[in-house]
Amino acid sequence: MKIEVDVEQFAQDIKAGKGIGGADGALSSLIKQLTEAALAAEIDSHLAQDLNKNRKNGYATKTMKSDHGKFELDVPRDRNGSFEPQIVKKNQTTMTDEIEKKMLSLYALGNSYSQISKHIEDIYGVEFSKAAISAVTDKIIPMLQEWKTRPLEAAYPFIFLDAIHYKVKEDGHYISKAFYTVLGVRIDGRKEVLGLYLGESEGAKFWLQVLTDLHNRGVQDILIASVDGLKGFPEAINSVFPDTEVQLCIVHQIRNSLRYVGSQNQKQFAAELKAVYQAFTKEEAEYELDKLEEKWGKKYLIVFQSWRNKWENLSVYFKYPEDIRRVIYTTNIIESVHRQFRTLTKNKGAFPNDESLLNCSIWGFKMLRKNGLCQFGAGHLPSLNLPSFSMAGWMML
Repeated sequence: MKIEVDVEQFAQDIKAGKGIGGADGALSSLIKQLTEAALAAEIDSHLAQDLNKNRKNGYATKTMKSDHGKFELDVPRDRNGSFEPQIVKKNQTTMTDEIEKKMLSLYALGNSYSQISKHIEDIYGVEFSKAAISAVTDKIIPMLQEWKTRPLEAAYPFIFLDAIHYKVKEDGHYISKAFYTVLGVRIDGRKEVLGLYLGESEGAKFWLQVLTDLHNRGVQDILIASVDGLKGFPEAINSVFPDTEVQLCIVHQIRNSLRYVGSQNQKQFAAELKAVYQAFTKEEAEYELDKLEEKWGKKYLIVFQSWRNKWENLSVYFKYPEDIRRVIYTTNIIESVHRQFRTLTKNKGAFPNDESLLNCSIWGFKMLRKNGLCQFGAGHLPSLNLPSFSMAGWMML
């Protein structure tokens, strides 16, 4: 069936100074005509195939929202109620998914429903209630759940674990909650966020749950886990992955050490401490640590007690070549991910609930990656001489 459209109104609108697109643009009337003409052709085709003496039964009018404003659409009906339009479905109220995509993008960047509503109205001249926006953002929940429970690789050469804190509303009050992040490096060198979790506060007990989840999702072995100096962290990791070596973050250890050094000595102490963590071998590092303690030990006993008590996990990186040392001696790689999360949530002082924080962070991170705006990216680590993996364990070739 040939569809004829009267463009006279469109031409008159243009002559009257209306814009082509946008809110109240001239395209709105043209889209209405095209859509109604297509619906008319659709119902004629339906009735031609209906053998039950069905016929037309007037129109139902509904308000449609499009990228070019809103308009009243007359949708034809049939007497038997068997007509199911495909161009504009029965419960459809928007002409394209562009507005929905814009809503999800704004949601991913941490905007509230009120802010999203205002942005959409400013751009398209169309009003959406908070309930309507919520219905759109709820569509991502199954996708996020699928992402959170997806199977993982059997083995990862390196993983990095860290947490940041956000304010979340609970029982009418805003409290600080720990947002746990697990970043893995695959055998091919590609980086991947393995999981995001939310807990009351950062602690080894909750990390144990996180590690158990990784195991349940298919991770069988990890060569090295880089973490901060949280008490009980290495034990939690080895309870799930007993063969994993745990490297404590040297940068965190240095910062914590300097907190106990007098301000007048901090610069000199920090310079002399470099001889320890920049040593070529573990034995050389231990020799330099002995020398440093001999000079400063009486004055800053607590600093050296910390280094001695944690030395087993602080010194793991010495057994690996330089390119691997650079990767594992610090958790800076995962802190760059957290900076991306902070960028996403900078417009949010707090979150109304746990799911809001998780959904915003996961979807926002996926959007940044998709749009190429995430500096963390999904690239490869440079020229790593990684051990190969077999199901029996790690084997050096």
